Amino acid sequence: MLVAFFVMWHVLTVPGILPPFYFDDSSKAAFFFGEPLKVLGRVWEWFYSGEIYAHLWVTLWETVLAFVIGTVSGLVIGLWLALNPVASALCDPYIKALNSMPRVILAPIFSVWFGLDIASKVALGVTLVFFIVFFNVYQGVREVSPTVLANARILGAGPKQLLRHVYVPSAMSWVFASLHNSVGLAFVGAVVGEYLGSSRGVGYLILQAEGTFDINTVFAGILVLTAFALMLDYAVTISEKRLMVWQPRQGETERI
Repeated sequence: MLVAFFVMWHVLTVPGILPPFYFDDSSKAAFFFGEPLKVLGRVWEWFYSGEIYAHLWVTLWETVLAFVIGTVSGLVIGLWLALNPVASALCDPYIKALNSMPRVILAPIFSVWFGLDIASKVALGVTLVFFIVFFNVYQGVREVSPTVLANARILGAGPKQLLRHVYVPSAMSWVFASLHNSVGLAFVGAVVGEYLGSSRGVGYLILQAEGTFDINTVFAGILVLTAFALMLDYAVTISEKRLMVWQPRQGETERI
């Protein structure tokens, strides 16, 4: 499917292969949608010359920091509020209000507070990741089976044992379901922050290319970001398989 997509893209945008349909000049299609061979050539040029490594490292570092901080804080606060009904009742309206706020509008504020370096991009990414993890953890803990809790207490489990062997495993199923979305949002936070003000990062390269109407470089940057987002998502999948070995797989469930 991927090869077919690139072939179709090439046929529709390279002048002279097909007669123009929507555009009166076939070269205009290449101006608006780029040419896949030039896009791939730009990606190759970036990596071969080493130009992109410094920018890519900055974007990946911002993404990983936002992803880790947002995940850990969402996990901890979600567990705390789910196990503390009084605190949950007090904080609930404020958390919902913050979650309903479009977090992207906070980017200029973070730039003023933390400057134009990495910190402002990480802060924006954390706000995007935190609420996804938080609500999944909160829901996962609240939906623990009362029968399981009662049986664990009968067997002598104390608060620490319940947290370790009942609440956390229940929450982890929901956490990993949210992490796949969180990876993409962490990238969004990093790239949007670089758009608003930076001198490094893949988002900065894309912004510079947009300023000169270099659509091929824009698509090259999008392609690189997509590839590394998929790599991070794959890392989350591997971690899920290693940490959730107790959970039956789909094939095992069907056989049972």
